[in-house]
Amino acid sequence: MHQHRKQPDRRGSAAWAVVITSAAGFITALDNLIVTTALPSIRKDLGGGLEDLEWTVSAYTLTFAVLLMFGASLGDRFGRRRLFVVGLGIFTTASAAAALAPEMGELIAARAAQGVGAAIVTPLTLTLLSAAVPAERRGVAFGVWGAASGIAVATGPLIGGTLTEHLSWQWIFWVNVPLGLALIPLALFRLNESHGPNPSLDLVGTVLASGGLFGIVYALVRGNTDGWSSTPVLGGLFAGAALLVGFVLYELRAKHPMLPMRLFRHRSFSMINAASMLMFLGMFGAIFLLSQYLQTVGGYSPMEAGVRMLPWTAMPMIAGPLAGALSDRIGGAPVVAVGMTLNAIGLGLWALAVEPQVSYSSLLPALIVCGIGMGMFFAPSANLVMSTVRPEEQGIASGANNAIREVGGAIGVASLAAVFSAQGGYGSAKSYVDGLVPALWVGAAAVALAAILGFLMPRRSKIADVASEDAMLSTPVAI
Repeated sequence: MHQHRKQPDRRGSAAWAVVITSAAGFITALDNLIVTTALPSIRKDLGGGLEDLEWTVSAYTLTFAVLLMFGASLGDRFGRRRLFVVGLGIFTTASAAAALAPEMGELIAARAAQGVGAAIVTPLTLTLLSAAVPAERRGVAFGVWGAASGIAVATGPLIGGTLTEHLSWQWIFWVNVPLGLALIPLALFRLNESHGPNPSLDLVGTVLASGGLFGIVYALVRGNTDGWSSTPVLGGLFAGAALLVGFVLYELRAKHPMLPMRLFRHRSFSMINAASMLMFLGMFGAIFLLSQYLQTVGGYSPMEAGVRMLPWTAMPMIAGPLAGALSDRIGGAPVVAVGMTLNAIGLGLWALAVEPQVSYSSLLPALIVCGIGMGMFFAPSANLVMSTVRPEEQGIASGANNAIREVGGAIGVASLAAVFSAQGGYGSAKSYVDGLVPALWVGAAAVALAAILGFLMPRRSKIADVASEDAMLSTPVAI
């Protein structure tokens, strides 16, 4: 009788794990883009300039990126369910603080705290899901989890625009609070506790990576304001670069590194991660500026702007499965390369089409091309990352790739905004377009470089051979 009762409990706990982790993944993914269509309203309400808007986006992506793998390690050491709940608590509290922020400084600080919470929650959603769901049903469970995150990214600008227009911009943050408050007790009572095999924490590596990336992004954000030859900007660039070099050297020698440098011995792993960073640099920076263009220059309301972004942000939900099937037939590298080429072409089409007065139909081809390109990138690139490492290292490889993408996004917002502010500004529609066009060309160039890396990557057979060879190796390579 005792064993007869346990099986339904197992099925119930697996179902609850899918619901809880998918919902948590949804709200943390949503906050990547939900803020984009609210930026003009935030600027109007709280004041501030382009630099403040950059930090409103980058404070979240940057803390999320540099603490992502550290968050997974915290769960391994102190308990995944416990840290999952802690992360949800931080994210929920920070969301309320963002909604209540009276000035831009408080909003940026709250966004950074949101990123800390998301960095703890996101990696633990997958480990908790794996522990709760039997192996034969994990494919379906991961599919639900992935779909929830995909829907969050696709609908983020629309949800943000709708809430901003019909309620206020504060509601893009308030919406997280009831979800977080509901998930915390569910996680405590419906998820089982588990620990990871490696309880070590790479504190030094985390500090070096965080400091280095902050220095570089700070310099990019402040460059036009303080002057590119000013002491704070040059100091940020040089100190940031030095700290990142120190991070690499430390990770090469660390007993339990946050990011094992041996993973980058594979040309395919190095190239797909470099391409991912360039891809997110161009696309995330472009979305930051274009979502504001639709409102500032196009005259659309926040919700109308969100709807008009859908051909770009939602297209991957259609193109993604087709790209995944195609990559199974011909290999992921050519599919990713073509996808990034389409993204570069789409940004170029945007740059050619944008004017102070232009119809939406003239912009639509660029949106669709960018959307198809994004759809051809995501699923095949994930498979490429997984195919270059040993099975037991796939978790850390996935975490590294996600962190590198987020870093690319943060740098993209800062660098494209720097180009924008050097050539234009918010003063008039013409001034905005004068800054936007060169920024889009810079983004297109970054994505085109990513496409070149994609075309240079080994085909599937070579990647499989490398992965097979690596499976027989267990010692790190000395560099």
